[in-house]
Amino acid sequence: MADNEAAPATSNISVRRGEPLVVVSDVDKHFGDLHVLKNINTTVNRGEVVVVIGPSGSGKSTLCRAINRLETIDSGTISIDGVKLPEEGADLARLRADVGMVFQSFNLFAHKSVLENVTLAPIKVKKVPKRQAIEKAMELLERVGVANQAQKMPAQLSGGQQQRVAIARSLAMNPKLILLDEPTSALDPEMINEVLDVMVGLAKDGMTMIVVTHEMGFARKAADRVLFMADGEIVEEATPEQFFTNPTSERAQDFLSKILEH
Repeated sequence: MADNEAAPATSNISVRRGEPLVVVSDVDKHFGDLHVLKNINTTVNRGEVVVVIGPSGSGKSTLCRAINRLETIDSGTISIDGVKLPEEGADLARLRADVGMVFQSFNLFAHKSVLENVTLAPIKVKKVPKRQAIEKAMELLERVGVANQAQKMPAQLSGGQQQRVAIARSLAMNPKLILLDEPTSALDPEMINEVLDVMVGLAKDGMTMIVVTHEMGFARKAADRVLFMADGEIVEEATPEQFFTNPTSERAQDFLSKILEH
């Protein structure tokens, strides 16, 4: 009997993986006269790593922030796990708790230790008991390779270590999705790989991620799909193999020729 009861749960998981998790439909956004997102339509499935690339000012970060409603949109809809993004209030806070966000500039709380940074949201938002939150935080800090820094303050860490703490902090909420907005662009070159290695590990573990980045190596290695944006539009959407070897749009060909020359 127990075996029979267990079976549906297992099949449920396999069915759910690959279902749409983020659906962006007909999204438009202006900053004054500037049309920064133009009729954006895309779907990100569970367990998928989608890398968003394109020239500066193409709308990549705005799209990433709109998915967490850190930026409002003028029209269209964004839904996460079947729920349309609420305008504000408790419903938005609940939905945001399911979406981790890692910023370019780490955004750690300077006056709290590394461990406190990672345990704060689970304790305050999800009401996780303190001991349990600490246990989970130490596991996550171990996973990203900075468990030995747990009692230090952020200012005592290198940029690469701080960004890895920021990733651990977002994982501490057990998010359905993590948004990473240029997570390596503020780092010195020798620190970039230590952060990218953590991200590749997350991708292998099946974490759903939307990553805005200039790191083409990461896009090639870890992405299931590349979205190429220019002038506020998704110009091209393809597998990394297709995109990097045979881009179909002139805009993407031009972008890649400039990037790959250096």
